[in-house]
Amino acid sequence: MPSNPTPLADTDPVVEPVEARHIHAALTRTSTGNEDLRELESGLDSLQSDAARKNRIDWSRILLPIAALVVLVLIWQFYVSLGVKRRDLVPGPLDVATQVGVLWNEGKLQEAVWTSLQRGLVGFLISVAIATPVGLLLAQVAPLRRAFGPLISGLQVLPSVAWVPAAIIWFGLTDATVYFVVFMGAIPSIINGLISGVDQIPPQYRRVGTVLGASRLEMALQIILPAALPGYLGGLKQGWAFSWRSLMAAEIIAVGGTIGFGLGSLLDQGRILSDMTVVMSAILLILAVGILIELLVFGPIEKRLLRSRGLLAGSTR
Repeated sequence: MPSNPTPLADTDPVVEPVEARHIHAALTRTSTGNEDLRELESGLDSLQSDAARKNRIDWSRILLPIAALVVLVLIWQFYVSLGVKRRDLVPGPLDVATQVGVLWNEGKLQEAVWTSLQRGLVGFLISVAIATPVGLLLAQVAPLRRAFGPLISGLQVLPSVAWVPAAIIWFGLTDATVYFVVFMGAIPSIINGLISGVDQIPPQYRRVGTVLGASRLEMALQIILPAALPGYLGGLKQGWAFSWRSLMAAEIIAVGGTIGFGLGSLLDQGRILSDMTVVMSAILLILAVGILIELLVFGPIEKRLLRSRGLLAGSTR
């Protein structure tokens, strides 16, 4: 233990780690007995162990999902081996893996994944650009929220597939049909998530902004939006889920014209050909893309946000 520990910087008492509070208490007491020194040493050791845990790779996050996947595949293969259904109706994992290889060699897999992923990401980003200012406006202006809040909630629970026939009539078999359905699926969820996050902000935050002379725009961008990030992030996650599901619904129904070949089109092609290996391949690819977006994008952002606010301790993430 260092002989002259460096005093810790002042932090927000609400999010200050327990170990830091122990160290601060031990350093500011007038007594320097053995009990205080033991508490100080324990706090420093805890902080060092926390830093070591952050730098160490948590293999359980990698091995446990792989183990769960292996178990599910074994259960799937066991069910197929029982012969309850014909192999053309319920193909085994090897049959589906072989079909994925065929689709890869034909170039259909790469085309379908790229087309759907590009549409999903572009549609989602445009939805965020539209929904964020609208959500802030509704959260800040009570008459607008009372007027349009029920409509936004109704649009959120409306199945996105209901918009596909109308979009085909309005825009024809073009990419505009797909993007319109994605917007209608994602925007209401993002707006409601942001409003929910704003509702959970303590009123003291607004009072501090008012005392500091913040304008309405500064209050929204520098105080309200950062404080509402947990709820906003939840809305973004739900918005992505709705946009991805809406995209698949649009690609399955709206086929032909100038609409490209996406994962939904691949799924519908398997249905037309009554080829369950193609159907299962498309379903697994759609699932894989959704999981990867969660693990590579939203998961790290949410974890970093929780850690920065001292909310990660005790979490199962």
